[in-house]
Amino acid sequence: MALQQIFDSASSVMTVISFVTFVGIVAWTYLLRKRSDFDSAALLPFADEEGDRG
Repeated sequence: MALQQIFDSASSVMTVISFVTFVGIVAWTYLLRKRSDFDSAALLPFADEEGDRG
């Protein structure tokens, strides 16, 4: 039975850690207002490199 209690406790702890991580990511994304950084990162796939032109 002790092993089952350890797994139950670990599951609860991982749920709390996952939720805190999610809230941290949301806070970092929306509350810090880094829109200019995100806008420039969003355009990176469309940027041409000098070496790509054959």
